[in-house]
Amino acid sequence: MSEDRNDERVDASETVTSGLHARVVDALGLWVCGQEVPAGTVMKIEEMEREYKASRSVVREAVRVLESMGLVASRRRVGVRVCPPSDWNLFDPQVIRWRLASRTRVTQLRSLTELRVAIEPEAARLAAIRSPLTNASDLMGLAGQLWAAGEGGDGELFLDLDTRFHALVLASSGNEMFAKLSSVVGEVLAGRTHYGLMPNSPHAEALQLHVDVASAIQRGAPEAAQGAMFAIMKRTMDEMAKIWESPVQTGDFIATEPHI
Repeated sequence: MSEDRNDERVDASETVTSGLHARVVDALGLWVCGQEVPAGTVMKIEEMEREYKASRSVVREAVRVLESMGLVASRRRVGVRVCPPSDWNLFDPQVIRWRLASRTRVTQLRSLTELRVAIEPEAARLAAIRSPLTNASDLMGLAGQLWAAGEGGDGELFLDLDTRFHALVLASSGNEMFAKLSSVVGEVLAGRTHYGLMPNSPHAEALQLHVDVASAIQRGAPEAAQGAMFAIMKRTMDEMAKIWESPVQTGDFIATEPHI
């Protein structure tokens, strides 16, 4: 019985430490990605220990996580230096989430949407040439479910289906680099939904265009698939344009509101 109680204490301690580590990583990541301080700023490990009420080992491990993403650089007897955005791994899903959660949200959404416009129509065109029949059939099924979810007003289900639809188009392109972008597309779709940047209900034209993409891929019509996907991307750009029409410039990024 005594050994069991000791095991429980160890497990509880590990859980607390793990939870604190995650919170420190999240706080530091949001701090850097939100550009709360300029690149080049140096913070001492001791200062972070006091700021986050965490042990040195927890802080150092959190810093290592951010270093792996290119957000900070740590040097002995110097401290932790904030790196410029040009050093960041901007395709890391966690970096995308932090940027979407910060005041740099508009810039992140614009960058990701422009990336989608450049990639997804070509992915749809290639999918119409290369996609296995099973993938094409699955796309048609997802397009039908997407329509039903949109008509039914189920936002979370719509997000899940939309994410799966676009991920499958990327995977069906037969280009492994395109397929790896599915997590990036998933983050921008989730960000638009969770931050209230989606229309209250999907437009019928957008729902039809998803069906058109799936149908063209199933028929093996590359130009039609490319055109329908481009139309989806254009609608997305048009919906988002009002958000970044008059952005406030702040250094490397665009903020949703000016500094006071």
